[in-house]
Amino acid sequence: MNLYYFGSISPGIRYTTSNVFKKAIRHKFNKHLFRSNVNIVRRRGKIVCRHRIGRHKRLYRIIDFWRNKIYKLGYVCSIEYDPNRNSSIARITYSDKTQKYILAPNRVHVGAKIIAGFQVPIENGNSLPLWNIPLGTNVHNVELYPGSGGKLGRSAGMLINLIAREQGFVTLRLPSGKLRLVSQMCWRTIGQVSNVTARNIKLGKRGRMFWLGRRSMVRGSVINPVDHPHGGGEGRRSIGHIHPCTPWGKPRLGRKTRHLKKYSNAFFV
Repeated sequence: MNLYYFGSISPGIRYTTSNVFKKAIRHKFNKHLFRSNVNIVRRRGKIVCRHRIGRHKRLYRIIDFWRNKIYKLGYVCSIEYDPNRNSSIARITYSDKTQKYILAPNRVHVGAKIIAGFQVPIENGNSLPLWNIPLGTNVHNVELYPGSGGKLGRSAGMLINLIAREQGFVTLRLPSGKLRLVSQMCWRTIGQVSNVTARNIKLGKRGRMFWLGRRSMVRGSVINPVDHPHGGGEGRRSIGHIHPCTPWGKPRLGRKTRHLKKYSNAFFV
């Protein structure tokens, strides 16, 4: 997806970049694919979560992360914008006349055919178990456990590389660079998630952050000492600690936060 660069028309949109997104096709509103989002209510005078505020009203698009329409041929009837995620979504019409939303794979166009099954072509948008995917293939929307639905590699531009297979497990290289073992009975989708240029978007002004539900953040050294360990003092003094701290006095930079005895540690290589 291409980016649009705004000029110096006004201070509010100077240095702003956004996606060039056009609707591929007009269609009727299907209420079965939407549901209300209860998290859009503004706060009532009390901050219950730091740096969060009521955002713009939106509907939640029900995404099919399971892809359980086995051997049902589907057609991409539209590529749409989803306000709840940074990737695009594809509206699929299956051969049994049902419609569902899926994460739009990169380079999948309107009219393309997709299918899910145990032995289907290795093409963008098709879904099949990991035991039947060749090594070196890029996948996304990977299940952690069989039947749990896709959990890994769902944001814009993400791809997971399948590098090894042994003893009923496959080794995946995650976008973070870590290697993780996953059961080869888990299902995935071939290809990369759409909207690869999402990381290059610049909001340009604070108002766009408020629309997304994010309030401005300030440095800890300018906060009152009762609210932050870095606060207090005269002028631009140091924070007064050997290492930076969180607002609750815990070490902030370089400290591992993963539990040492977490059950899934055994699956990381």
